[in-house]
Amino acid sequence: MSQLRLPFSSLSPAAYQGLVSTSNALADSPLGKPLVELVYLRVSQINGCAFCLDMHAKALRGAGVAQAKLDCLAGWRVSELFDNRERAALAWAEALTDVAHQGAPDALYEPLKGLLGDQEISDLTFAVALMNAFNRLAVGMRL
Repeated sequence: MSQLRLPFSSLSPAAYQGLVSTSNALADSPLGKPLVELVYLRVSQINGCAFCLDMHAKALRGAGVAQAKLDCLAGWRVSELFDNRERAALAWAEALTDVAHQGAPDALYEPLKGLLGDQEISDLTFAVALMNAFNRLAVGMRL
């Protein structure tokens, strides 16, 4: 276990509270908590954030998501456990998490429009941005 480098939430309370407020707003998203948490977990897998992996896996299990689905999340493209809505959201989440290398291609955005409403797409994009921010704080400060 690493020692916390800096207590970022108390050193920058207004900035941290902004992230918490965004998280609270997304908890009521029409996307539904299981999909938001699934995206959080996948983004955290990509970013290697152990703290967030534990937290979001527990949240998903608490929401009744099967362990088999959590076990297959990293291989969602070849797993039959994910529906089209989840696949589109996970593809978008992966693209935005690696935006420097792949951008946000139309080929991944277009499927969202047929499966999610405009607010859901907006909330999904905020969820990806938020989890990337939290992951960077947790990894950078060794939470």
